[in-house]
Amino acid sequence: MTAGARKLPTGFGRLWTAQSVSSLGDGVSHAALPLLALTLTRDPMALAVVTAAGTLPWLLFGVLGGALVDRWDRRRTMWGMDAARAVLLATTAAAAALDVLSIPLLAAVGFLLGLGGLFFDTAATAYLPDLLGRDPALLERANSRLRGAQTAMSGFAGPPAGSALLAIGRAVPLLADAVSFMLSALLVRSLPALPRPVPEIRESLLRQARAGASYVFRDRVLLGLALRPAVGNIAFLAVETVLALFAHDRLGIDTFGFGLFLTAEATGGLLGAGIASSLGRRLGTGSALSCTAAVEGLAILGLAAAPNPYVAGLALAVCGAGMGATMVLGPSLRQTIVPAHLMGRVASTSRMLAMCAAPIGAFLGGWLATTYDIRTPLYAAAVLLLAMTAVTASMTSNRRVEAALRAAAAAVDPIGAPAHSASKDPAREGAADLL
Repeated sequence: MTAGARKLPTGFGRLWTAQSVSSLGDGVSHAALPLLALTLTRDPMALAVVTAAGTLPWLLFGVLGGALVDRWDRRRTMWGMDAARAVLLATTAAAAALDVLSIPLLAAVGFLLGLGGLFFDTAATAYLPDLLGRDPALLERANSRLRGAQTAMSGFAGPPAGSALLAIGRAVPLLADAVSFMLSALLVRSLPALPRPVPEIRESLLRQARAGASYVFRDRVLLGLALRPAVGNIAFLAVETVLALFAHDRLGIDTFGFGLFLTAEATGGLLGAGIASSLGRRLGTGSALSCTAAVEGLAILGLAAAPNPYVAGLALAVCGAGMGATMVLGPSLRQTIVPAHLMGRVASTSRMLAMCAAPIGAFLGGWLATTYDIRTPLYAAAVLLLAMTAVTASMTSNRRVEAALRAAAAAVDPIGAPAHSASKDPAREGAADLL
């Protein structure tokens, strides 16, 4: 049986279900939290604080978090973080019911949710290639299904539900997200326990974290894959910070309509995730990633210039398609070429670069909207995305991607463990051909 015809293991179905349920709750909060903040203030900079708070854990603990995940049991880390976030959101729902919500409280909740997300996402990224035996075809199929479900739930079904639940009461969407996290935790706990990768010689946490970061920065393909979402997050957070205000003041979209408006991006995201594999086969993974990045920049430019909600919704859908394809192709490539014992650190370093850039985008969006015009952050975001595409295109070219895949295939034994000794410098392994 060929790799392309192999079935995904049963455990993947439970992981997919868990992330789908959790993503539904995230979609509810994605629409409800900005609207909750708008009931407390209309100051763009205050809204930027709430948006940026969730990204700060990556700035403070990103690389160290990856090193810890490489030491810990990944399945246990995932369900523990989901359970903790369920308790946090239930507590916040109680605060909303008692009418004691404030901008500082929402910022604190965003920070703690982001901290839990740091550990969960890193552990999940490292767990998946182990579950699938590091098979490139299975990883691409699995990431396509995970991304599709995440987009459908967090972007399509969740936002309208969040807007509707908010109309019932301020605590309701928060409580719904808490329930989703708890259900996800129970499902993740039922996943099969996998053996940990062969450990490195015991080193300090800082040395292990530094080794993971070095592996990313010395590999041109991995660095290119990391820079795209880093610059992209500056752009997207600049847009997200003012999107609710932009939709309300310039497009005339009401509270319920805003949730529907966000589903346009999700609709495009489903399409992008569905065609990602085909796009990668036709153009090559490197060229496909450059094309999707350019599409995102042009779509945001169209959103900024949109004269009405319908054109704006179309622009969001096109942007979502580019993002959906990118989020299948990029992670699948990274999970294939990175050794198992470094996966947590490489994933967290890459995500840290992206998330640390996000507060810059949030405050940039708030400042540009306050100083100039509500559309200005959108135009600035489009320029950043297009510039990023030009800069990183050569770093993730088809030639470099193919060389990385060949190096990974040569360095992995039949059970998926790195063929080289763990005592060697991991920053040097598998990167020499790419520099």
